[in-house]
Amino acid sequence: MENTKQTGYNFSSVDLLIYIWKKRTVLMGIGLIAGIASIIISLLITPMFQSSVIMFPTSNASISKDLLSQNYSGRQSVHGFGEEQQAEQLLQILNSEPIRSRIIQKYKLLEHYEISPDEKYPLTRLYETYNSNINFRLTEYMSVEISVMDRDPEYAANMANDISALVDTVFNSMTKERAREAFHLVEREYLEAVQKLAAMRDSMDLLSAQVSENLKTSGDPTNNLIKAISENGALYITMMNMLRYETAMVSDLSLKYKEARLETVQNLPHKFVVEEAYPSEKKAYPKKSLIVIVSTFASLLFALIVLIIVDNIRARVAIQEEK
Repeated sequence: MENTKQTGYNFSSVDLLIYIWKKRTVLMGIGLIAGIASIIISLLITPMFQSSVIMFPTSNASISKDLLSQNYSGRQSVHGFGEEQQAEQLLQILNSEPIRSRIIQKYKLLEHYEISPDEKYPLTRLYETYNSNINFRLTEYMSVEISVMDRDPEYAANMANDISALVDTVFNSMTKERAREAFHLVEREYLEAVQKLAAMRDSMDLLSAQVSENLKTSGDPTNNLIKAISENGALYITMMNMLRYETAMVSDLSLKYKEARLETVQNLPHKFVVEEAYPSEKKAYPKKSLIVIVSTFASLLFALIVLIIVDNIRARVAIQEEK
C-alpha cells in the first residue's frame, strides 16, 4: 500500500495524460479565466504602429580624388555601395547623440511620450522609451534598417524618414570639420609655393635681361657671349632646374588644393535609401492572438505544476499519517 502511494505520482507520459484528463475540469476553468483575462489586458494595451526605412551605405571612396585625380586607382567608386565596415559606421551615426537630440527636440518626445519633466529621472525614462521604440539593425543583406514604433502611424513614418535624412547632416558635419582643417593647411602651402614660383620667375627674367644687356654691349659678340655664359651660365642652369621643380610642385599642390576645396563644399549623400517609411495601416503591437495563446498556455502549465505539487504533498501527508 505504501509503495503504491509513493509511486502513484511518479508520472510517465501516459500517466501525465491520464492525470491531465482527470483534472480537465479544473484546467479548463483556469484556461478559460486566463483567456478572458489576457483578452481584456490586450485590449487595454495601447496599440503601436511600426514604420521602417531600408538603406545601404555608400562607399568611403574619396570624392575629390575620384572626380579630379587622373591617377586615382582606388577600387571603390563614389557611386558604389559600401561594405560591412561602412554599414557599421552608419549604425554608429544612427545611434549618435546629435540625431537623438534633434529627433527628441523636433517631435517634442518628452511631451509625446507623456513624461513629466518634474518626475525624478525624466531624461532617463525618455531615453529608455526612445531606445525601446526606435531601433537600428544590420540586415543579412548588409543594409541598415531604421524601425520606429509609435501609437501614431504618421509620427512613426515621419520620425523614421527624418532619422534617415539626418544621417547625411551629421556625417557631413563631422567630415567637413576635418576637411576644412586640411584645406587650410593645403591652401597655405599652395599659396606659399605660388609666391615662391613667381619670385623665381622674376629672378629668371631679371637674369635674362642682364645677359641680353651684356650681349648688346660694344665689342666682339662672340667674346660677349662667352663672357655672359661664363659669368651667368651656372646660375642660369641652377635657376632653371629650381624653376622646373617648383613648377611641378605648384602643379601638384594645385590639384591637392582643388581636392581639399571640393571636400569642404561637397554634400553628396552617405546612404542609398531603398525603401522610405510610410504610415502603417495595421498595428504591429500588441498581437492579441499571440498574447491570448501564450498567456493561456503559461497559465495552464503553471496550474498543472501546482496541482501536481499539491497532490504529491497530500499523498506524502497521507502516508505519514498512516505511519
